[in-house]
Amino acid sequence: MFGFSTGDDPTSGYVNYVDQGNAQAGGLINTNNGQVYIGVDYTNQATGRGRNSVRLESHKVYTRALVVLDLAHMPGGICGTWPAFWMVGPHWPSGGEIDIIEGVNDQSNNAMTLHTTASCSVTSDVSLFSGSLTTGNCDVNAQGQFANQGCGFSASTSASYGTGFNSNGGGVYAMEWTSTGISIWFWPRGTAPGDVSGSAPDPTGWGKPQSHFAGCDFDQHFSNNQIVFDTTFCGAWAGSAWGGSCAAAHGGSCNAFVQNNPGAFKDAYWLVNSLKVYQENGSPASAPAVKMAAASSAAPVVSTPAAVAPAPSSTAVEIVAAVASPPPPPPPSQPSTAPAAAPAPPSPTTDSPVMQTVTVTAPPAVVTVPALDSTSFGTGSPGIPRQSSPFAVKRSVRARHIHQHMRPGKGHA
Repeated sequence: MFGFSTGDDPTSGYVNYVDQGNAQAGGLINTNNGQVYIGVDYTNQATGRGRNSVRLESHKVYTRALVVLDLAHMPGGICGTWPAFWMVGPHWPSGGEIDIIEGVNDQSNNAMTLHTTASCSVTSDVSLFSGSLTTGNCDVNAQGQFANQGCGFSASTSASYGTGFNSNGGGVYAMEWTSTGISIWFWPRGTAPGDVSGSAPDPTGWGKPQSHFAGCDFDQHFSNNQIVFDTTFCGAWAGSAWGGSCAAAHGGSCNAFVQNNPGAFKDAYWLVNSLKVYQENGSPASAPAVKMAAASSAAPVVSTPAAVAPAPSSTAVEIVAAVASPPPPPPPSQPSTAPAAAPAPPSPTTDSPVMQTVTVTAPPAVVTVPALDSTSFGTGSPGIPRQSSPFAVKRSVRARHIHQHMRPGKGHA
């Protein structure tokens, strides 16, 4: 399940992350036609901490996984924005950070980046990936790199991010994280292999990924990662990179532009068709699905569905990021408006005063993003090249090249 994080932005963004009630009231999050809309305020002048936005964090954490995200639209390509779909471990950077989709301002190609502690560098064998390796040392304090830059790739196509992505109807991202590597694929709409959204996704048949991170002890540097969707503004990366084309087009500062031009951010939204997560040889997921109702007069019902019984040596996981109307009442420690001060970042496994749990259903008209039901995994040796993948699913599944100037990690510093 997911929570709405309402704490201060860890990257010093000009953003006010709101809770579920305020997100719905402001039209920042909703469902329509089985899709999930996650947007920002594009009507009002920003005040206080910044422009209203949403940051969703999964309460379940993952160590090694196959993540498949089908998007119809993303927020990127707009001056002042810094959207990301990513994963992060506890006690950043010791648990690692995996940036699957990320960019700032009018960037055209997706940036895929890892952030770690010391002693994690990746190899540059161009036969294993189709994107461009930009930096090879994943250590956030690496010598010869900007602070928190990490190791990263730039995607080979402008259809992977922002304006190019959206004009093509979106596409599908997949990230495979094993003990020996982390790979990220991207397919523009209509070009993904059939099994990606079919009954048995198998990364061994997907060809070269855009990025392939190898050569690091991934089990040492990555564990217990949450999944995060967010859209922030300016801050440590988008703000520091403002001096280029965005400053030429709009002048002033990044914060001033974001504050005073709400209409510029009408298209700064995620539109999610589906999000699927698979784990190798695990046990049934204990976290409930996040199911949200379409607009309805019925009161929401808080529920914890029973885990689907998996096949042997498999994991049953259901993740549905969506919205309920009306929202459930907040817990006693959660005010109905954004808190005045943000406490220390929450543990991924516990609730916090700044986390609002989203676990609701409201019959009869429940609208959810199609989600994973049950999976079982084959065995094999992960990595590229390889003969088989631990994420060869046997059962149901639906599922400007930019120099990274001062590009920071987003984890809980």
